[in-house]
Amino acid sequence: MGEEPDTVAYVLRLSLNLRGEGLESLNPKELKQLESRLERGCSKLRLKKYDQLVAEIQFLEKREMELEHENSYLRVKIGEVERMLQLNMVPAEQGLELNPMSTFLPSRDLLAETMAQTSSASAYAHVDKKLLHLG
Repeated sequence: MGEEPDTVAYVLRLSLNLRGEGLESLNPKELKQLESRLERGCSKLRLKKYDQLVAEIQFLEKREMELEHENSYLRVKIGEVERMLQLNMVPAEQGLELNPMSTFLPSRDLLAETMAQTSSASAYAHVDKKLLHLG
């Protein structure tokens, strides 16, 4: 590392040294400088990795909440449809003529709209998304 810091030869030698090659020609002071550079680089990498993990955890926690909300919503809708079907099984002479599908169809539109809103994760475009496969 005896060359001037702005020469091509210096940059090439530094590149080799950072990869762990050509170290035999370095004196103890140069080895210590190289070690310091590598430690700073590793610290920056760890920080970047940590930041990405935090962002991914936050995204997944928000997605979990959205899915729990959607699950609750769907459970309520299933309960409503089941109640409507039970009411529809009551004999007509009791005066209960309900069509459960007429009350269910509007909620399907709402469900499709809700799913479209939840699936658009443009606010999280900066996070690398990984597919999550559930049983």
